[in-house]
Amino acid sequence: MLVLDSGGLSRLAARTKTSLAMIRALASAGLWPPIVPTMVLVESLHGNSSRDANTHRFLKTCIIESTVSEALARRAAELRRLSGAGSAVDALVVALAEPGGTVLTGDRADIEALAANAVRVAVELI
Repeated sequence: MLVLDSGGLSRLAARTKTSLAMIRALASAGLWPPIVPTMVLVESLHGNSSRDANTHRFLKTCIIESTVSEALARRAAELRRLSGAGSAVDALVVALAEPGGTVLTGDRADIEALAANAVRVAVELI
């Protein structure tokens, strides 16, 4: 399972040669479509339809996860406490990737700190 944080979403949605090559590689590896939690949209979108056009287009290829259960929220809070780092959204992204998922991010530091306390969550930088 591949979960995108806001940096991962923004970079893949940019439609650059690099991002398109990454999408093809992820699809070939069986990691497509990625999961994008709705709370990531708040960090990634600008509320301007023309500015957000590429992201909206890209999101049509993703699985949008809108459910944040109490258990997931509690696990995210625990990850924040254990790591001493990361935003609530980052913690939810990592908790959603448990167990055995990969988080694709543009900012490795906080996600890696959270993942260090998670169950088999890999972190990849885009």
